Amino acid sequence: MQEHGNSCTSLNNSGQVQAQEKVTLVVDGTRFVVNPQIFTAHPDTMLGRMFGPGREYNFTRPNEKGEYEIAEGIGSTVFRTVLDYYKTGVIHCPDGISIPDLRDTCDYLCINFDFNTIKCQDLSALLHEMSNDGAHKQFDSYLEELIVPIMVGSAKKGERECHIVVLTDDDVVDWDEDYPPPMGEEYSQILYSSKLYRFFKYIENRDVAKTVLKERGLKNIRIGIEGYPTCKEKVKRRPGGRSEVIYNYVQRPFIQMSWEKEEGKSRHVDFQCVRSKSLTNLTVDEDVAEDQEVMPYPPQVDELDRLKAPLSQMDPSDLPD
Repeated sequence: MQEHGNSCTSLNNSGQVQAQEKVTLVVDGTRFVVNPQIFTAHPDTMLGRMFGPGREYNFTRPNEKGEYEIAEGIGSTVFRTVLDYYKTGVIHCPDGISIPDLRDTCDYLCINFDFNTIKCQDLSALLHEMSNDGAHKQFDSYLEELIVPIMVGSAKKGERECHIVVLTDDDVVDWDEDYPPPMGEEYSQILYSSKLYRFFKYIENRDVAKTVLKERGLKNIRIGIEGYPTCKEKVKRRPGGRSEVIYNYVQRPFIQMSWEKEEGKSRHVDFQCVRSKSLTNLTVDEDVAEDQEVMPYPPQVDELDRLKAPLSQMDPSDLPD
């Protein structure tokens, strides 16, 4: 019985030591003394993994004072607010802390940012962040399902860019073959999708779509709203017999992107002068010609490069009067 009592006493002492364990976290110059057990209850978060069973294998080590310097770039006020999640499972965002800052902190600490986790007075800001998440996932789906097949078709034709006009499922395009719309529209690809049309109706969604396309390595990205001709309304006769065609235009979203590797070099051509290599003096001795040092021709300079060069590097004859 005595041994059993001693064993119980030993276990109680061990439990008290474990319960009293404290660690010091340094965030933005502020020290937070906490029990690491509150983190291990959430093993999917960064702090849960950091102070979990495999703590000895963690890359984050205490400094010479035994303190953990973490969350670089995160303010101490926001971090203090986020600590509520480990105690109650909910973050109550007080006034004075912006939702985007709170979102960045949650992303850094691998805490789910949703309506069940975040409670705040500013519902507009919270819903805006949630809409950004939803738009990112939604456009990923639209990109693979609707847009990429059109881009692949353009690439198979040797194109390096793509311009897509998004029409609704009910839009009808009826061009007159004798009087087509002004030049340019015939190079656009038409995508009939009412759901993508509604998605691009919001400027915030268009910004999210640009971010997704940049993440996928595309360039020269433009997303907006433009007028697109659907059908001919009438033909006006101008003096001299010239006809002017009036088309009905509807405002529809468009998306344009490029996958050029040599960006910007496809649209201008370098014109170089080719100098004759024939000798003007045909009586010159061949041995002398071989020993004679041949001066290389000056490099050809493209006119665009000449215009971009600093004045100090330009030939005096090229300077404007």
